[in-house]
Amino acid sequence: MKRILSFVMVTLVVAIAAQAQPAKRRVTTPEKTEQVTTDRASLMFPTAATMPDDVVWKRDIYRQLDLKEDKNAPMYYPVEPMGRQVNLFTYLFRLILTGRVNAYTYKPDGNESFEEKDKLTVKDMLERYGIYYEENDGKLIVADSDVPSAEATRYYLKESIYMDQRTGTFTTKVTALCPILMRGADEFSTDATPYPLFWIRYDDVAPWLAKLPMMASNLNNVTNMTAADYFAMNRYEGKIYKTSNMQGKVLANYCLTDSDMVAEQTRIEKQIGDFEKNIWGNGFLSDTTKKDSLDAQMMTEERKSSKGLFLSSKSKSNGTSIATQDKEKKEKSEPTTNTAPRVSARRQRR
Repeated sequence: MKRILSFVMVTLVVAIAAQAQPAKRRVTTPEKTEQVTTDRASLMFPTAATMPDDVVWKRDIYRQLDLKEDKNAPMYYPVEPMGRQVNLFTYLFRLILTGRVNAYTYKPDGNESFEEKDKLTVKDMLERYGIYYEENDGKLIVADSDVPSAEATRYYLKESIYMDQRTGTFTTKVTALCPILMRGADEFSTDATPYPLFWIRYDDVAPWLAKLPMMASNLNNVTNMTAADYFAMNRYEGKIYKTSNMQGKVLANYCLTDSDMVAEQTRIEKQIGDFEKNIWGNGFLSDTTKKDSLDAQMMTEERKSSKGLFLSSKSKSNGTSIATQDKEKKEKSEPTTNTAPRVSARRQRR
């Protein structure tokens, strides 16, 4: 009996001890942590809707942005961090360094690839472009002064111009970014060599760009817009250097002179503008509207002339002219005045 009681007591003690133990924490891998962080940022800072896969028309354009241009200056300044204000390259560099955003290798053909095999490790990027860093317990540390933000004066930008048949909208959406370091200019040479660093998928970084304030105007120094707003409203300005084509050629492959390059860029811009104009039938409607307006004007003139003929024939039948009728109307409307001397009607005494 004692054995049974002791066994029961031991069992109860073990059960109570098991209940008192804290629950095992859920193991979270770095990949899951990164995904949770990205999803949280997407919910807190929602951006524009993604481009559907079944659009009826789309054209991909590659542009080169010079950050020394006034419209692109918000991406470049401040060159050095000023408190919480940083430029776009420093912000992207920090996101990549901390593992919040993935960078992808820039290939010799210039085409972007966002596959797993093309992911660029941060350490390889730092060593490839000579960016000084320190490693502490497996964590890479780069000081603000070592971030080459002053050299990142250009960007490659890919935008997709598409027609969404579901919403009936014609949209220009940024899909990829590539910062470029301009190096090699010194006292003996003024020509800098471009070094494209990496491609970034815009949808990956868009939730974070919604937290980066930008100065939108030289006249108003209030940071009243974000980097996400800047790209969503297409406030940037860049020259086309490539379009997606079946031969995979850039404009420099078949434009031999600068004038040919400018003419080709103008032609592509006009093609896009004409498509947007004609997709709604504006070209046809404008001709029709113009024709209708001319017809309406002719009908109005015919009515006026027929009305004048009618009044003229009516006045002739009455034996008076239109001028005579107008004169009579004027005389009736004007008050009559008499200049003769006034005569009293009162009787005079004799």
